[in-house]
Amino acid sequence: MKILHISASPKRDESNSWWLSQQIVGRLAQRAGHAAVTVRDLYADPIAHVDDAYAEALGSPTGRADEGAAGGALGISEQLIRELEAADSVVIGTPMHNYTVPSTLKAWIDHVVRVRRTFAITPDGKAGLLRDKPVYVGIASGGRFSGPTARQADFLTPYLKAVLATIGLHDLRFYSMEGLAQGPDIVAAERERMELVLGAAFSRA
Repeated sequence: MKILHISASPKRDESNSWWLSQQIVGRLAQRAGHAAVTVRDLYADPIAHVDDAYAEALGSPTGRADEGAAGGALGISEQLIRELEAADSVVIGTPMHNYTVPSTLKAWIDHVVRVRRTFAITPDGKAGLLRDKPVYVGIASGGRFSGPTARQADFLTPYLKAVLATIGLHDLRFYSMEGLAQGPDIVAAERERMELVLGAAFSRA
């Protein structure tokens, strides 16, 4: 099994989203018996925003699917897309920033959601071109955004569902640790809860 592990927290390996996504990676590897893991740390190795050449190429109706050979942002885009294509499973560890994804994760998305390469424009709308695969999303949030105790908006999960479906990724599985700003006791309780949740989820898979 090939796993692409994307980490989007500025706290990196000290973050709760890293801990949660590592729990998922570990269970995937254990279930497979062996796994090759590619880590894409969006803070250790930040991705530049798309440039004018990228916008020009994608805005042209005569562009080709192999635009990534041109280098620059298009070359980075092609590298990231090939990482995504090669993976059997994707694990994303991300905090919730201002109700949605961090800008570093948005930059990665802007590179991999590329017309004529990962999605096509059809008379019926956009059609994904990638092979579907499981995408596990581990979310860490200071506030609570789900369930009866939710006190803040959630634009992260619906956005990821919509944007990844655009390129053909529909099998999304979300796991969240919430209310972490309340202190270390809540963090410890949420970690304990997630170990039980993940244990049950992966025993059924």
